[in-house]
Amino acid sequence: QNLNSRAGVIMLKIFSFGLLLLASLHLAAQDFNGNIVLGRATDTSITAKVLTSVDQKIFMEFGTGSGEYAYATEASEFLANQPAEIEIQGLAPNTQYYYRLRFDQGEGVLAPEYPASEEFSFHTQRPPGASFVFGVQGDSHPERAPRDFVPELYDVTLNQAKADGVDLYFTTGDDFSIDLNYPNGITEQDVIDRYTLQRPHLGVVGNSASVFLVNGNHEQAALYLYNDASKYPAPDNPAVWAQNARNNYFPQPTPDDFYTGNNDKLEFIDEGLSGTYFAFEWGDGLFVTIDPFWTSTRAVDNVFEAPMGDAGTPSKTQNKWDYGLGDAQYNWLKETLENSQAKFKFVFSHLLHGIERGGVEGLNLFEWGGEDFEGNYQFDIERPSWDKPLHQLMVDTGVAIYFHAHDHVWVKQDLDGVVYQEVSSPADQDYDVLQNWSTAYTDESSVLLANTGYTRVSVSPEEVVVDYVKTYLPEHENEERQSGEVQYSYRIPARN
Repeated sequence: QNLNSRAGVIMLKIFSFGLLLLASLHLAAQDFNGNIVLGRATDTSITAKVLTSVDQKIFMEFGTGSGEYAYATEASEFLANQPAEIEIQGLAPNTQYYYRLRFDQGEGVLAPEYPASEEFSFHTQRPPGASFVFGVQGDSHPERAPRDFVPELYDVTLNQAKADGVDLYFTTGDDFSIDLNYPNGITEQDVIDRYTLQRPHLGVVGNSASVFLVNGNHEQAALYLYNDASKYPAPDNPAVWAQNARNNYFPQPTPDDFYTGNNDKLEFIDEGLSGTYFAFEWGDGLFVTIDPFWTSTRAVDNVFEAPMGDAGTPSKTQNKWDYGLGDAQYNWLKETLENSQAKFKFVFSHLLHGIERGGVEGLNLFEWGGEDFEGNYQFDIERPSWDKPLHQLMVDTGVAIYFHAHDHVWVKQDLDGVVYQEVSSPADQDYDVLQNWSTAYTDESSVLLANTGYTRVSVSPEEVVVDYVKTYLPEHENEERQSGEVQYSYRIPARN
């Protein structure tokens, strides 16, 4: 199906609490022939994106006690391999909900006889003063199996995050890579396959935590590619296909009373660019994602279908001033950071886009610090409408941690009171091998560790605790290494 048609996408809403009440039925849990990814959680709502492999009727029942489902959505027909949303509104703030799906497996049985899935849970927005946990992963690259991606190990990592009780789970890009693997040319279905490939995996944690996607360079959801009408005339354009697949298969934030962010519209892209950058508050945390890819008319990193070279090869943009956040996103970012009173501010992106690899080593450069490679300060010339470079903006607004990926290692660095945290890959079984790009991290503050695992962040009113949680395949565990162990931990106290 052409995603641009939006056919087969169902929106379901409960009428209101009290209109549809169900007695709790003690049904044995059965395997659901599909998967669930939650997203767009607010103080009073959440969206479940459901994907099933058979045509069947489905409804959700839920409540505030385990096994006690006082409310339900209407039953509706879900089509095989067509993502559909169940949007629940009117929820209570700061509340744990338990839910399960009821489904007829395409057998046409009456609703009271529907089998039930296992029970899952989610939490509505935490208020300031409440403690909670969120998780962050780096480049998963499922298209690189079996060299850099082991599906079973990925699920171990995601199950660990779920067991740790994360409210929110952030990917940080290169999770839906569409580069260089299509000798006969790429099709829209090829792009869709990248997004459906992730669904069962991200559903492991996503059935109980809101999943937030950050755009990476290998997704190729990028303005430079969208504009390439001579080679990829829209709508038959990989950037169009990628953004539509993202919008269709994962529930991403839309600017409203809860979320702020990108509200741009582009022809042929359903739902526009909502979710490419966004911000919201949860507990004592401000969460901000940024995206240079949909704001740059030149490739931020590698060019689609070009050779994968280092800086200086034809696949890389030479003048780093030629790409960046753009004025609208910068002004939004500045306003968001300056106006938030949250104790802890967290920013997420795929890469520090002034450099190819590394972290604080390049924060003097381009949009981040204002200098070019020769050390000349060009910021006022190249960004005349901007108030200050990005790193100084992070410092002045009290950003606690800037999370980034791209380099397939785990690195903590500190500069001017801001932690720059490179996050690990979640499915690479080279547990003790540092990737070649680790040599880019030369700053003396660097704590450099190898894959695999995820970054767990525990937020309380008093402090943030960041743990690098290691994961292993069961056959690789021993007395010295066990999944769930914390290899490194640090604390950031609340600022006065």
